[in-house]
Amino acid sequence: MSPIIQGILTIFIGVGGCVGYFWASNMVLDKVIFPAQSKNPGRNINRANMVRPWLFLFPAMFALGLYLVYPVIGSFWRSLFNRSGEDFIALGNYTALAQDPTFRTAFVNNFMWMLVVPAASTFFGLLVAQLTDRLKWGNIAKSLIFMPMAISFVGASLIWRFMYANNPDIGLLNAIRFAMGATEALDVLQLQFWNNFFLMVILIWIQTGFAMVILSGALRGIPEETIEAAIIDGANPFQIFFKIKVPQIMGTIVVVWTTITILVLKVFDIVYTMTGGNFGTEILPSYMMSYMFRDDGRATAVAFVIMVIVLPVMIWNIRQARAEMR
Repeated sequence: MSPIIQGILTIFIGVGGCVGYFWASNMVLDKVIFPAQSKNPGRNINRANMVRPWLFLFPAMFALGLYLVYPVIGSFWRSLFNRSGEDFIALGNYTALAQDPTFRTAFVNNFMWMLVVPAASTFFGLLVAQLTDRLKWGNIAKSLIFMPMAISFVGASLIWRFMYANNPDIGLLNAIRFAMGATEALDVLQLQFWNNFFLMVILIWIQTGFAMVILSGALRGIPEETIEAAIIDGANPFQIFFKIKVPQIMGTIVVVWTTITILVLKVFDIVYTMTGGNFGTEILPSYMMSYMFRDDGRATAVAFVIMVIVLPVMIWNIRQARAEMR
């Protein structure tokens, strides 16, 4: 069967199934379970209206349970077994992770990525959003800064691999060093500890455009009256920016920060393309991939650790969103 026909049939069956489910479930609710033609029609209508929202939520809850909750529980259960999946070793894989120096290095590196990348991306995005709004050609500048978002992580890594090349005829960084009088090329990707920050630059370069677009919209939503009142009171541009604008868009800044943080915890392409996790650049996703096809128990244990790290960030983000709505 043609893929196009398969896609059309899938959409037709999916949409038709949802519409049919909603119609049939409401008919059963109103005609069979809580019929309006009864001794207490008002009470039945109220009961039906209390149940009705759950009928609409059920498909989404079922899909989340099938594709999210069940895999999480299954992954945790699999992480309690050995490599072959035959012997139950309880928390043995987690104990082995805690004792593995490579895992500890990956954990610390991930923590550094969480600290540096969201902060730098949000800061530069906010700075660019503020400065470009004052330029006549600001839209062109925003387009150029946003352009890296259209590049895949692998493509961006290859671009920066040329930037970091130790050949001064290719690598921009070494070309600048030689122009300033250096005589030996430097391979920054093999420079222990600092090479992590050179890798972070790639993701900051990509995510600055995302932060800029979101924060630029938030800045434009600030009422002009508050800015004009601050100017009349004698506030300088720095005071207007940090004491008037930033507090009013703090909710948006938090959303951008947490979104980039969650992305950082899942980043894999950049490290794998640039260094393969060597030279002290190992992170949790690349560490997990090293066990993916030879030790499912250890790999799923790492995956569960990543999920546990992401969970508090997501919960905090949800609470902040709810507080802002109130």
